[in-house]
Amino acid sequence: PVEIVAEDDGTDPKRGAEVLEKFANQHGCDIAYGTLFSHVVIGSAPRAAELKMPYFVVSEGHHVASGMLNRYTLQPGITDVKSQVQAMAPFVAGNLGKKVTMIFPDFAFGHNHRDFFSAAIEAQGGEVVAKLAIPPTETSFTKYFPQIPRETEVIYHVMVGPSVLTFVKEMGEFFGPSAPQIFGFIDSLEAVDFATPGLEFLEGTHFWEGMPRYAQADQTEYDKFYRAQVGVDEKGASVDDPKDVSTYAHMFGCWETLYVIKQGMEAAGYTGPQDRAKLIEAVEAITDMPESNEHPQGAKLFNGKTHQVFGPQYISKVEGGKLVVQHTTSLEDGFYPDEVDYTTQSF
Repeated sequence: PVEIVAEDDGTDPKRGAEVLEKFANQHGCDIAYGTLFSHVVIGSAPRAAELKMPYFVVSEGHHVASGMLNRYTLQPGITDVKSQVQAMAPFVAGNLGKKVTMIFPDFAFGHNHRDFFSAAIEAQGGEVVAKLAIPPTETSFTKYFPQIPRETEVIYHVMVGPSVLTFVKEMGEFFGPSAPQIFGFIDSLEAVDFATPGLEFLEGTHFWEGMPRYAQADQTEYDKFYRAQVGVDEKGASVDDPKDVSTYAHMFGCWETLYVIKQGMEAAGYTGPQDRAKLIEAVEAITDMPESNEHPQGAKLFNGKTHQVFGPQYISKVEGGKLVVQHTTSLEDGFYPDEVDYTTQSF
């Protein structure tokens, strides 16, 4: 039987490293898995290497594939921001507009978006006309909106955290019906019901989704299976409580990563901590991941040298208070040249 030991890193890099120590020394865990916030991954990964603890992150930051981490840290279950924005920029430039104002949180995740989207939209003949970095602790946003240049055709927002509802409501109040096109990352509204008062302003706007929250007309049997297993209905809410909305665009990353770990352990003939290096080598050898019950978000390709997976992205539009998929990117849309080969590092 598989035992999962839960510890809270408190979204704090220092605590993240301490949690890894607890896993290794107190709980006797084989591996660590699941860190979400990018700065926690960056702060914890060096400790994972010191402890020789395979560290499977589900974070989306580009830090794994950038080469700044180590051979013990892998991201095989969810794509990274660099790949996501590169795959989506052609849709934004071709359908929404070429002059973009970016609004993003002022920490690693937001900086990834700032840097990679700016480059990706320029490659499409567009430009970022303003970049508004918002402190993570900000609770009111009205003072930032006047900084949005008049020439803006698209507002690209990737705000996260508890004050996101305030952000959307205040943006709606500021622009009224004369808003530019709006393209957001669903990160900001994960676990939030689109029927929440104040969100009417989002009708007709576009979102990136990692996996479509609402079961689509062409729903796969794999999505159906996965929803049933995790207790999520066709609207992305808990089957027990329609007000309890899931983080559906991201949570597949945890499900899929567990199956990558399973596949790696089986291939390595894993029997205990002495086989940790074998486990990492076995995962590094994985390439194609076909769409399946194990990989319900879509077919993927794992790059064993960079420890990063590539997969499809979904662009959805809010129609009648629901997210309806408009475009699915191909794997190739998100490919970029390798920046590291972790397999050359010793264990």
